[in-house]
Amino acid sequence: MEKKGLLVVSFGTSYENTRKRTIDAIESALQEAFPDRILYRAWTSRRILKKLEETEGIHYDTIQEAMERMISEGVTDVLVQPTHMLNGLENVTMTELILGYRERFSSIRIGNPLLAEEKDLENLAEEVTEMYSNLRDQDMLALMGHGSPHISDGVYEKLDELFRKKGHPNICVGTVEQEPGFEGILKRAQQRRPEKILLAPLMIVAGDHALNDLTGEGEDSWKSMLTGNGFETVSVLKGLGEYPNIHKLFVSHARQAEKI
Repeated sequence: MEKKGLLVVSFGTSYENTRKRTIDAIESALQEAFPDRILYRAWTSRRILKKLEETEGIHYDTIQEAMERMISEGVTDVLVQPTHMLNGLENVTMTELILGYRERFSSIRIGNPLLAEEKDLENLAEEVTEMYSNLRDQDMLALMGHGSPHISDGVYEKLDELFRKKGHPNICVGTVEQEPGFEGILKRAQQRRPEKILLAPLMIVAGDHALNDLTGEGEDSWKSMLTGNGFETVSVLKGLGEYPNIHKLFVSHARQAEKI
């Protein structure tokens, strides 16, 4: 009889409370959607894995460890669902590692990250506008994505444009490490002169980037730079992974992959 596994791959986080509300919540939603599969977890950030081992004595599997664990436990059919935002370097590396095991399983299928196709951008834009349905016209919402040196980074510009097309010019998207950067956020703010600017992460987890680069007290955080330019800011430290409708999008990607 075939033994089925469900491997959920995440970047990881060292913030326990955030992990419970995001990564753990997504895993629970996926497990509920696929009750006939055994849940496995893998994290890709070596830095976070090492930090948790050293400071808390907690071990999470790497992708290789999770794949070997499934082999040792007799799993033959693997459904993989990443909790990554887009098909950037993390996701590409994950896919290569997992497909390296294809000869050792009867079936390996991999779901898309959150933003892989045009319809994913439409879905996320719809969800974000619903999350911030109380956003006033005289205010502005600045969303911080991580950014990727991979070609897939273009989705952030597309998402920013999509908000404008949908009649939400006061919702703008920037990234912490790539383009579009903070300059676009500041320019939009100077054009609109909002009464206040909501700062929120466009990331699955509200971790280091959200706490430091977005809302931190350091002089180069978005909060500090906007405040320094005379704008009032409000921090919304809630990762996308905390919203049940985002969980549903990951579930739909996994279901789509299982049908292949």
